[in-house]
Amino acid sequence: MEEVPHDCPGTGSAQAGRGASCQGCPNQRLCASGAGAAPDPAIEEIKEKMKSVKHKILVLSGKGGVGKSTFSAHLAHGLAADENTQVALLDIDICGPSIPKIMGLEGEQVHQSGSGWSPVFLEDNLGVMSVGFLLSSPDDAVIWRGPKKNGMIKQFLRDVDWGEVDYLIVDTPPGTSDEHLSAVQYLAAAHIDGAVIITTPQEVSLQDVRKEISFCRKVKLPVLGVVENMSSFVCPRCQKESQIFPPTTGGAEVMCQDLQVPLLGRVPLDPRIGKSCDKGQSFFVEAPDSPAALAYRSIIQS
Repeated sequence: MEEVPHDCPGTGSAQAGRGASCQGCPNQRLCASGAGAAPDPAIEEIKEKMKSVKHKILVLSGKGGVGKSTFSAHLAHGLAADENTQVALLDIDICGPSIPKIMGLEGEQVHQSGSGWSPVFLEDNLGVMSVGFLLSSPDDAVIWRGPKKNGMIKQFLRDVDWGEVDYLIVDTPPGTSDEHLSAVQYLAAAHIDGAVIITTPQEVSLQDVRKEISFCRKVKLPVLGVVENMSSFVCPRCQKESQIFPPTTGGAEVMCQDLQVPLLGRVPLDPRIGKSCDKGQSFFVEAPDSPAALAYRSIIQS
């Protein structure tokens, strides 16, 4: 059975399927119609589609600007370094799709085939899908309410011809809202391996990340671990380490101890990461022996 959002009115309520929290929920029609109505058929269709995907990993953070998309992109690059590993990267940040830019795929278009939408392939073993590929310009704003976002995520999961995939990485927007609930509920029957949660060391970030971990527990989504991004700054010339975001409350390490979740690793701040993302190149190519690249590899191996 799928976990329900904390503000769900419940199936026995007069507001079942009609409340504000019901908008965009895959089970809305079932609840509104009462017993006997069919659940959203997309849930079963997605389960069938995902049989060819071995591992499904969500990249989450309650906070914006902590590096989710950067981490998702480099997780995909790192896994795809093994040419025998087939990787798919799905961007469900509907209003701020940055994956096309980071992956160097801006201006690419999605193609329709008999078996569904075809991902945009960066390498033979690395396919990418984003709403950014559906926009006529990178400057176009996507101004959608929750149900339309939900429909887009449903389409990505059900109608994209992912093929045989070892890892599906899902890059999400900040928060614990429509996109996150849709991804978890639609993939629940297909089994999600878990979530990697991204934070930065300062308390203002950790505060939101604690909410994200709470969200994962409420919807029964396993937490694979936490990555502390921008944990320090390592000068590319002198290798001196400085703390740009001081961990005033102990950073991710203390939070992970308190909440009993694994700390997967720390990635230092390196200006070459941002430069690589702006150029649409892998940081592993730009600075393969840098402390940040070594940290990424250690996290990916774990």
